[in-house]
Amino acid sequence: MATMAAGRRGRRLALAPVRLLAAIARDSAFAVAGIPVHLAALIALLAPWAVQFTFPHGKWLTVCAATAASVAAVLAVRVPLTVIQRHRFWSMLGVDIPAPAPARGGTLTERTLASLRSVATWRQLAYLIAVGPFLALGGLLTLAAWAGGAAMASAYAYPYVLGTPGKFQPSKALTEGVLVLLAAPVLARAVSWLDARAARSLLGPSRSQELERRVQTLSSSRAGVVDAADAERRRIERDLHDGAQQRLVSLAMNLGMARENLTALPPEARRVIAEAHDEAKEALAELRSLIRGLHPAVLEDRGLDAALSGIAARAPLPVRVTVDVPERASPTVEAVAYFVVSECLTNVARHSGASKAEVDVRRTGGNLRIRVLDDGVGGAAPGDGSGLASLAQRARSVDGSLAIDSPAGGPTVISAELPCGS
Repeated sequence: MATMAAGRRGRRLALAPVRLLAAIARDSAFAVAGIPVHLAALIALLAPWAVQFTFPHGKWLTVCAATAASVAAVLAVRVPLTVIQRHRFWSMLGVDIPAPAPARGGTLTERTLASLRSVATWRQLAYLIAVGPFLALGGLLTLAAWAGGAAMASAYAYPYVLGTPGKFQPSKALTEGVLVLLAAPVLARAVSWLDARAARSLLGPSRSQELERRVQTLSSSRAGVVDAADAERRRIERDLHDGAQQRLVSLAMNLGMARENLTALPPEARRVIAEAHDEAKEALAELRSLIRGLHPAVLEDRGLDAALSGIAARAPLPVRVTVDVPERASPTVEAVAYFVVSECLTNVARHSGASKAEVDVRRTGGNLRIRVLDDGVGGAAPGDGSGLASLAQRARSVDGSLAIDSPAGGPTVISAELPCGS
């Protein structure tokens, strides 16, 4: 192990000069490559105002024309030049600068006005006009440092090339050239660092836009995870329904027929068959309950009305169900609504002491509103072990909300609001 570690350290030390030279070449190439882009942006944005110097006594018409030309230049160079800059950062430095959101609008005029009002436009122009000239100057200085340093460092060859040995001081020029060459990587690194900092601050989205984009990404990811989990529950439900449940049904039927027909067996054998038959029926009932808890097939086939009516029919107390949903919501939202009502009725039966309950589900606009009421003792709270906290979390998973109104003595009203488009 020690030998392998020493070998790895040796390889790293051997590669260090190569990596240093690669970094110097990368920074220098990046700084020099920015010269034409920065100068092109500056020329495109300032060229319309050259009319003022060409016609120094021009009237307001000239000013208006120059202003209009500047606006056109702004809109013309903003997108292509910033795209070129982002590509330069990505291809040469590996820095990814996301583009801000494009201007919205149906017509060209609407998009133009939206672009002029956009903060991103003026931040990009600040990079092109205010920072770009200094970066172009830094790139020129970097290029001059490399070229001039190399020229001065080769001073010993001048007398032989030019044939004037008495007019040069090779040692002094060599020293100056070496110093300039040593300063060139530092200058290139400084220009690259400044360019990267300015581009991240001005070319990319602002902090508020970045936070908004992250929130949207997280919301989309969460919605995808919730949908995937619901789809997985439906798959498991189908597998259990078509596989294990069918086998248990067949087993229970065979044991039932054996129990009815094999009357000549000894009493011990008949007792074993009867117990196995009862166990098979109990296992089948538990499996059906598990399947309904995963994702009831009736919900997917016939919708909320039929599924909630089935819950009410199985409840140990009278439940009146009203469902007014002209248009079905997404499968994930329907599943959340089903489990909210199911858990609420389970809590009513176990904890409330109620004699009756009501379930009202309606679609109002883009929201699915759920209301479960019982005439029990009240006092329900999310932290009392009733599972209401998990219901609130389930509602929030689709950007919904859950409210509990349960004063002591009752009645208890649990309301949920789920966005149908989630």
